[in-house]
Amino acid sequence: MKVLLLKDVYKLGRAGDVKKVADGYGRNYLLPQGLAILATPGALKQIEHIQAQASAQRAILNKEMSSVAEQIEGLVLTFPVKAGEAGKLYGSITSQMLVDAIQEKVGVEIDRRQVDAQPIRVLGEHDIQIRLTMDLIPEIKVFVYREGEAAELPTEEQNEVPAEELQAEPAEVEDETEGEVETVSASEEAE
Repeated sequence: MKVLLLKDVYKLGRAGDVKKVADGYGRNYLLPQGLAILATPGALKQIEHIQAQASAQRAILNKEMSSVAEQIEGLVLTFPVKAGEAGKLYGSITSQMLVDAIQEKVGVEIDRRQVDAQPIRVLGEHDIQIRLTMDLIPEIKVFVYREGEAAELPTEEQNEVPAEELQAEPAEVEDETEGEVETVSASEEAE
């Protein structure tokens, strides 16, 4: 079935696009929700008008949501959880839990369907996208760590030098003024 999209549909297309979709998807979802109409010759004549209206609405919506996107962009959420030895969680971090944490931390209400991620089931760092509009998709970081352990969050002040290198064997540095050899540890070099 060919349909003409009247509104932007995530993972399908923008308003004014003609798309071929499964009959059930078009008949049971797109048409009843008012997201699309059948792509008849009469409807195809309206493509330019639909695209112009949609781009104007999209610009207004993007302008409204840009402040929300700025607040959410780069947000870091931490979740202490119970996990097995292999790092698998007992349970999972769901999109609703992420939405609740965002609302608590920033005070912004978003719908759980805007979180573009599967439930998190392993320890570690995860990058999650929040789909505010078709054009505004800020990204947040989610750190999942074992309960009772300290969260290992990277800081902006942290250098690119891994911790293993800081505790390496002392390096010999030649003092240019006297020609003598001094032993300096790697952590003193970093300072």
